[in-house]
Amino acid sequence: MARKRRKKSKNYFTQDTEDAIVLYNNTSDPEKRSKIYEARIHYAFFKLTENIIHTFKFYHTEVNNLEHLQHEIITFLLTKMHLFDPSKGAKAYSYFGTIVKRWLILYNTKNYNKKIKKVPTDTLLKENSTYVWNNVDNYNKKKDELSEYIDLFVDYTTENILELFPKKNDAQIADAILELFRKREVLEVFNKKALYIYIREMVEVKTPKITKIADKLYDIFKSNYIHFLEHGYTRFQ
Repeated sequence: MARKRRKKSKNYFTQDTEDAIVLYNNTSDPEKRSKIYEARIHYAFFKLTENIIHTFKFYHTEVNNLEHLQHEIITFLLTKMHLFDPSKGAKAYSYFGTIVKRWLILYNTKNYNKKIKKVPTDTLLKENSTYVWNNVDNYNKKKDELSEYIDLFVDYTTENILELFPKKNDAQIADAILELFRKREVLEVFNKKALYIYIREMVEVKTPKITKIADKLYDIFKSNYIHFLEHGYTRFQ
């Protein structure tokens, strides 16, 4: 009777991987470190980068083959290996997973911005074309109006946060979300999932709770923004 092949475990980042990373950092011999990495760490890093790319849909890349991107990230991870300290209570899986997510958020934001700034060349080169100037003017006007409203919205919700969210935990989550608005000019965030990662790093809370608070803030934002667009001033209630 033929022996059945043992199924390969789906858990690619195991305790052995955790132990191997610690051993790698505590080994000074380059040849031994190389063997430890190739035999016990590389596959875990490869799968970690692959899963994060697909889970969070980080697809705005400069490469056609995602494996090339993975190798670039893994090279970056290798420069951070020595910084991992298990005595601080962190697991290698979470530590390096966070590094990968942050790297990809920055990378995708940069590439996404490149794409949205592109305008067809034939449109720009048409004689007497006003495409660029008209669109830039309209865009800047709308951007200024929205930015002004966001500032007013953040000021209002910050001043009244304990009335809007009487529970301490809810108020902390709301403030974490508002912090993203406050830092919107410098914050390099690509998508919704990335935002949730940022918020969870500021406040340890599950996603459904963040969604609940975000929905309430959105209701306040939306209802008052309509009034702002129609009348040119806010009347928060």
